[in-house]
Amino acid sequence: MTELATRWLGLELRSPLVVGASPLTDDLDALRACVKAGAGAVVMHSLFEEQLVEEQMAAHRFIDSRINMDAEARSFFPESEVFEMGSGSYLQRLELLRRSLDVPIVASLNGISTGGWTAHALELEAAGAHAIELNLYDLATDPSETATSLEQRQQAVVRSVVEQVSIPVSVKLSPFYSALPAFVAGVEAAGARGLVLFNRFYQLEMDLDELELSREVVLSSSAELPLRLHAAAMLYGQTSLEMAVSGGVHSGDDAAKAILSGATAVQVVSAILANGPGALEQIHDGLNRRLSDMGYRDLTEARGALSMAKAPNSRTWERLNYARLLHGWK
Repeated sequence: MTELATRWLGLELRSPLVVGASPLTDDLDALRACVKAGAGAVVMHSLFEEQLVEEQMAAHRFIDSRINMDAEARSFFPESEVFEMGSGSYLQRLELLRRSLDVPIVASLNGISTGGWTAHALELEAAGAHAIELNLYDLATDPSETATSLEQRQQAVVRSVVEQVSIPVSVKLSPFYSALPAFVAGVEAAGARGLVLFNRFYQLEMDLDELELSREVVLSSSAELPLRLHAAAMLYGQTSLEMAVSGGVHSGDDAAKAILSGATAVQVVSAILANGPGALEQIHDGLNRRLSDMGYRDLTEARGALSMAKAPNSRTWERLNYARLLHGWK
């Protein structure tokens, strides 16, 4: 059998399978079952800076509006500081997972300001996170803003966090960069330790009957995996950042493809949400069988074997493959 133990972000993992950021953070029993099934690490759901700010402002508005209604109100309304407004509950959950699970716990941070990212990153480190996953989501809506300025701002955020914490920082990217290798080089120069390819943005849908926007979570399928494989295969050998594939991994073969493309870790969410922790065990066993059947003794031998740097015909990853597909789709 293939040895699946690996190192990711400087952390010792019993397998490359990682429970990705998801609502499973709040289900300790499910996470225990995932670890038993072969998970090598757990990523918590994101701590959203803007959500914390909104909660704080709402509480202040509530108290202030009632204080102004009565001159004696200040004598019986509590101070706003007594409310749990901030990252407290998230930090408590992080500490609980650290005590309860014998695998590395990665905190996830989704911020909107350089100062906010840094302050919360320090809290996560103090609470015991083994690493931090920065979830970069900065949507360009201003036509005067260029891709260069947006990317420079994101790289500055990465740098500000890396400079403040001593634990490894991984950056979760969107698939929409026009020159991904160049941006990744900037992230590496900013001091990051790893990449996650890619974020699955939950898009708004239109309800035509009610004439309004609606939100619906649609789980991934294996059809989303090739986008991640292409990016990992392209970046392997061009960056020292340790890559994790996230999105579209539903089988052992899917996980094997991610490793062969150059990934160090493979994040799984939708398969677990759909079929429970048993799905992770099936992926774990399937990955082991596939790599063993291919003759690989460990993940180091398998990693990047089908990347652009090592593929027998690297041009199949490039534009030439697009033309061939169009002419031979039948």
